[in-house]
Amino acid sequence: MNSPYFRDVYFKTDDGLTLYARDYPGPTAEAAVILCLHGLSRNSRDFEDLAPLLQKNYRVIVPDQRGRGRSEADAQVEHYTPQTYILDTLRLLDDLEVKNFSVVGTSMGGLMAMGIGALAPERLGKVVLNDIGPVIAQRGLDRIKQSVGSKMIFPGWSAAADHLASVNETAFPHYATADWLRFAARACSQTPDGVALDYDPNITVPLSGATPDVRPDDLWPLFESLADVPVLLIRGALSDLLEPPCVEKMRQRNKGMEVLEVPGVGHAPMLNESGVSDVLISFLSFPAIR
Repeated sequence: MNSPYFRDVYFKTDDGLTLYARDYPGPTAEAAVILCLHGLSRNSRDFEDLAPLLQKNYRVIVPDQRGRGRSEADAQVEHYTPQTYILDTLRLLDDLEVKNFSVVGTSMGGLMAMGIGALAPERLGKVVLNDIGPVIAQRGLDRIKQSVGSKMIFPGWSAAADHLASVNETAFPHYATADWLRFAARACSQTPDGVALDYDPNITVPLSGATPDVRPDDLWPLFESLADVPVLLIRGALSDLLEPPCVEKMRQRNKGMEVLEVPGVGHAPMLNESGVSDVLISFLSFPAIR
C-alpha cells in the first residue's frame, strides 16, 4: 500500500509467522516513538486518523497483531493471547531498533500495554489506556463473545456497514450511514468472495470457557506495574467493558492517573471524537515526572 504517511513493514515472529506494521516516520530520525495497539478484532487502520497527527512530533508504529489485517493467521489458535502479541510486538520493535516508546492501547491493546509494563518497564515512557482496565465487565465480555469470532462475508460494503451498525449501534448511537461505511472500511477488507471481516475467526478461541486465559483479578498486578509510568485513561461514557467502579479503583491505586471520559460513546472510543486527540497529544507531549 502506497501512503504519503507511512511505510509498510513486514517481520518474522519467533515462531515463523510473517506479520505487518505501519511505520509513520517522525519529523527527525531521533523522534520519540509512539506504539499504537489495536483491540481484539481490529487492526492498524483504527489509528489512521490519530497516527498522522502524532506523526508531526513522533515516529508512530502501528502493528497488525497475528490473525488481523495484513498479518498472517496462526494455525496454532492457542497462540492468540495478549502474551504472544506482546512478544511479537517487542520483536518488531527490536527489529526496528526501537528501545524506548510510549503506548496508545485500545481495549486488548491496553492490556498489552500493562503486560509490557510488567515485562519491560524500563522501555515504557507513557501509556494511554483506551477503554480498558483490570476488571473487564461481564456484560461487555459476553457481548464480545457473541459478536466476534464468526467468519462473515458480505456481498458489498453497504451490507458490511449494516451488519457492523447492528452490532455496534449502542456504542456509537450518533453514527450516520457514512460513519458506518468508514467503520466497515477499517474493520473489513475486499476478498474475491466479497467483503469480509478482517480477522481470523479463531482469535476468540482462547476466550472460550474451555480454555480460559486469565481471571479478571489477575489483571490488577499488571495495572500496578504501571505505577511509575504516566497513565491517561480514556473511557467511553457508554462503555459496557470498563465500568465506573473499576475506574474509581484504578484512581485509588494510581493517584497520578489522568482520566478522560468521552460522552455519547461506548466501547471503545475511536480517538477521533471532538477534543480527544488534543487531550491525548497534550498528555504525550508534557514532560514525564517519574
